[in-house]
Amino acid sequence: MRFNLVDRILGVEENRIIRAVKHLTLGEEYLADHFPTFPVMPGVMMLQSLVETASWLLRIRDDFRHSVVVLREAKNIKYGTFMEPGKKLTLTAELIEETPETATFKGKGEVDSGQSAVAGRFTLARSNLQDRNPAWQVLDARIVGQLREHYLVLGRPQEG
Repeated sequence: MRFNLVDRILGVEENRIIRAVKHLTLGEEYLADHFPTFPVMPGVMMLQSLVETASWLLRIRDDFRHSVVVLREAKNIKYGTFMEPGKKLTLTAELIEETPETATFKGKGEVDSGQSAVAGRFTLARSNLQDRNPAWQVLDARIVGQLREHYLVLGRPQEG
């Protein structure tokens, strides 16, 4: 199962901060299990929303040079209020440290009212499949093409 949790990219500032939004609807399939009588977005999905938001910033900064961006480490993740269907999660990720292979962010997600739902630091790793097998270069190109198309759907923001 693959999730795309970012609904819209709101903006990028100074090529270091990205803002995005996730609208939670009752149609999200994981809500049937979490919890049937009190549906709320699982904490791990809130964290994944932050990871996806930061991943978009890396792709933008790197001009989609890497086909793979994954979570390497999460630290001091704190959860606040519940995220219920009908609510909007506003996500902010700020790049605080970067190496050629990794990028560390501090991020937060706030519900409509401005209440904190999730916050913490996390590190992402980026690579290409061809780094493991040169024959996978074609697959990298296909993935990057799909990511570029998805980026256009998310509302390619103006740099600020």
